[in-house]
Amino acid sequence: MRVAFVGKGGAGKSAIAGTFARLLARAGGPVLAIDSDPMPGLAHSLGVEVTDAPIPDDAVTERREGEEGPRFRLREGLTPVEAVERYAVRGPDGVRFLQFGKLRGPAWALAGSQFAFREIVAGLPDDGWSLVGDLPGGTRQAFFGWGSYARTVLVVVEPTAKSLLSARRLARLALGERPPERVVALANKIRGPADVDLVARRSGLDVVGAVPWDEALAEAERQGLPPVDAAPDSAAVAAVVSLLERLNEEQTR
Repeated sequence: MRVAFVGKGGAGKSAIAGTFARLLARAGGPVLAIDSDPMPGLAHSLGVEVTDAPIPDDAVTERREGEEGPRFRLREGLTPVEAVERYAVRGPDGVRFLQFGKLRGPAWALAGSQFAFREIVAGLPDDGWSLVGDLPGGTRQAFFGWGSYARTVLVVVEPTAKSLLSARRLARLALGERPPERVVALANKIRGPADVDLVARRSGLDVVGAVPWDEALAEAERQGLPPVDAAPDSAAVAAVVSLLERLNEEQTR
């Protein structure tokens, strides 16, 4: 399974993505949770110690003068699978966590790590790894390379004007030259069926799941704890279980 979560900042992408990745790993098979957001978020929701560390410089080589291809790439002899084994952080339930690093200075300082990150994600074998991505808030990254690994892009949508506007823009971007196989909505912080109907109507996307407003999940986020550990019996975690079951069922049809 290869999915990415996107939406307006603060819509709840990281909490859902981290919970989804943990539950997917419990179902069996290797899972790589990938964070291309230059601000922290997914690590908390996974239960991984927060680190700013990018992929190290010794994993990357720079293009020589006269060579073709990207400016940076993985050093010779280092495969994407080996890079995951060496540089991805192992988290609870066996989830591996990979990020290209957090901004502490100029963006160019992460250039090598970013190129390596994209090569690793693109090169992992389809039959070996599930990928669960947390994309930055907004509309810039989702359909311009960073989310290209995802076969299903889940737009996390709150029943608010700003979140609905962001979802509509993402739905339009999904009609570009290289769209993912599927772009759908996940209604979040829902207080009733009317909210789900609003998300479907105003986003123009099929709604594949609805996560209710849940104070237990909100408290876990306030404390920086993984919802699946801090609130395992919550309605929100149960909704993510249902989402995973639905996507698994659809994938096996």
